[in-house]
Amino acid sequence: MSLHRRSLLLGSASLGAGTALAPRSAGAADPVFVGVSGPLTGPNAQYGAQWKDAFDLALEQLNPAAQHKLQYVFEDSQSDPRQSVAIAQKFVNDARIVMELGDFSSPASMAASPIYQRAKLVQFGFTNSHPDFTKGGDYMWSNSISQAEEQPTLADYAITGLGRHKLGVIHLNTDWGVTSKNLFSAAVQAKGATVTAAEGFLPNERDFRSTLVRIRDSNPDGIVIIAYYADAATIVRQIRTLGLTQPIVAVSSVYSPKLIELGGDAVNGVHVITTFFPDEPRPGVQRFVEAFRAKYNRDPDTFNATAYDTMVLASTLVNQYGPTRAAIREGLGKVRGVPSVIFGTMQFDQTTRRVEGAQYKRLVVKDGRFTLFTGGTPS
Repeated sequence: MSLHRRSLLLGSASLGAGTALAPRSAGAADPVFVGVSGPLTGPNAQYGAQWKDAFDLALEQLNPAAQHKLQYVFEDSQSDPRQSVAIAQKFVNDARIVMELGDFSSPASMAASPIYQRAKLVQFGFTNSHPDFTKGGDYMWSNSISQAEEQPTLADYAITGLGRHKLGVIHLNTDWGVTSKNLFSAAVQAKGATVTAAEGFLPNERDFRSTLVRIRDSNPDGIVIIAYYADAATIVRQIRTLGLTQPIVAVSSVYSPKLIELGGDAVNGVHVITTFFPDEPRPGVQRFVEAFRAKYNRDPDTFNATAYDTMVLASTLVNQYGPTRAAIREGLGKVRGVPSVIFGTMQFDQTTRRVEGAQYKRLVVKDGRFTLFTGGTPS
C-alpha cells in the first residue's frame, strides 16, 4: 500500500508526480537544486518542518552573494523506507538534482543508499548516526556523529558524571535504536557498570507503562532513554507517574526546546548530551541563534543547527567545486574549513566520510530550561 506523499519545490511551482523534468542548464543565473527526502507528514513531521526552517534561513543568507543560487526540492517520505526508495528513484532521474539530503531516520536512508550509489549521486544523511550508514558506498556522507562515538559519551555521563552504575535502558526498537542500545551496553560494561534491563518500544507506541514497570523491577539506580524528543517527553511523564525517582539521562536526539514544551514540569531533572547549545558563547553559534530567533521567534535546537550547517555545506560545494554531481562528490573529499554552527568548521574524514571533532555538552533541565550540568547531586 502506498502512503501519502507530499512534494515541496522551493522557489518554483509544485510539480505533479508524473511530470517530466528537463536537464538543468549549467548557467550561473539558473538555480541549482538539491533534493531533500524527509518527513513532512506522519509521526516524524515535526523534524521535516524543523529542517525546512533552517534550510530557508540559510538560503536567505547565502543566495544573495552566491554565484550559484541554491534551491531545494523536498519530497515527503514520512521517514518510511518504502517511500525513501521511491523518492531516490525520482531524484536520480531528475537531471537538475546535484545532491540529496536525508532521509531523517537511518533505516529510511540506508534502504535508498544502493540507488544513490549506482547513480553516483551523493546521499548526505545529516541526521544519520547509524554507524553503517556511510558504509553503504563512497557516495554516502554525513555530518552526524556516529552512535559508535555518541554512546560511550552517554555512558560516561551516566556513570562518571552522575555516579550511576546500574542502568535501565528504554530504547526505540528500530535498527538505529537497537544498534545504539548495543553500543551503549558495551560501553557500560567496559566501564565496569551494568545494564539491569534494556526494553524496546515501537515507533507508534504511546503507552510505555508496562515497559517501564519491567525496568523498575530490574532495580536500576539510573534510567537511560534512547529515542527522539517527542517519545522521550511521553516516556518521562510516565516514569514520573510510576513514582520512579532515579536520574534520567538521554541521547542527543532528545535535546530540543520541544522536550520541555511537550514534557512540562515532568522533564525537570532530565540530563541530556548535545553537540549544540544556543547559550554557547562562540560567535558562530550566537550569530545563528540571533538570526533564527529574529526569523522564527524561538530558540533553535540541534535539528535546526544541523540542517542549517548542511545547507551551508551544500552551497559551499556548489560554489567552490561546481554545480554537478561529480563536482559535489569530488568537493566533499577536498573541502576544508566550511563554517559550521556545531563544529566551528567542517571537513571530512576520507575513510569514514563523516565530520570529526564535535564536543558533547552535558545539560540538565532545571526550572523549565536547559542548563549546563556542572556536577553535584543529580536531580
